[in-house]
Amino acid sequence: MTHDFLQPLTGSFACPAGENPTVAMIEAAYRHHDLPWRYINCEVTPENLGDAVRGARAMGWRGFNCSIPHKVAVIEHLDGLGTSAEIIGAVNTVVARDGKLIGENTDGKGFVRALGKICDPSGHNVVLLGAGGAARAVAVELALAGVAHITVVNRSAERGEAVAALINDKTPARAEYQPWEGTYSIPEGTGIVVNATSVGLYPDVESTPDIDHNSLTRDMVVADGIHNPPRTKLLQAAQARGCKTADGLGMLVGQGVIGLKYWTGIDADAEVMRQALIDLDL
Repeated sequence: MTHDFLQPLTGSFACPAGENPTVAMIEAAYRHHDLPWRYINCEVTPENLGDAVRGARAMGWRGFNCSIPHKVAVIEHLDGLGTSAEIIGAVNTVVARDGKLIGENTDGKGFVRALGKICDPSGHNVVLLGAGGAARAVAVELALAGVAHITVVNRSAERGEAVAALINDKTPARAEYQPWEGTYSIPEGTGIVVNATSVGLYPDVESTPDIDHNSLTRDMVVADGIHNPPRTKLLQAAQARGCKTADGLGMLVGQGVIGLKYWTGIDADAEVMRQALIDLDL
């Protein structure tokens, strides 16, 4: 009887790394699908990022996630980028393909996957709250998924205009920036409202983005990128208005499912992964 004690390795490089729940979700999927793979959560400081990537190459890792603060800095250590990662200018998932390390970005892809369970984004007008890294990724993937128009609502005009310009220059969708001054009212004709800010994230669970909840109508889908807590104040308000909603936990799971497909080729069971995160009682 022969044994193979060499386990394919994946993992995450971040700083800080201790609060990243992805390891629980990914390892639960490996166990469920009887894959002898491992996911190793690594604390990697910015000055050691190059060494960490070279180490992953040397040890034959199948891929790894990159989280804050490495999503842009990792690019110089890779051999190429996927389409959306190139447009976004950031990487959160690295995949070993034919001896090369290729950077992908599943931040927005996971979002679109979760949203797709509720509605087809194609042709919709979107209001996007925020203009940080997550907002940028979500905007690009929504544009590539066929939305018609994105209104980027943000307090900083410079960042908001940069995201709108990226969409107009690099994707088929149209976009415009609107300043976020006081309470923002969602315009009529909006199909999808996305919170890509950190407002409402634990421990600040009583907070909600400063929008007029009365401007939410039952024909809108409201999506919140925050996974902890999954049922944010914004989603509670949207549900009370009759809106369909998508939570941040679904987006986190969506990222994991796509990452696992890149690494292993399997279609992982999303419910097993979601349950693993729920069991953590984040």
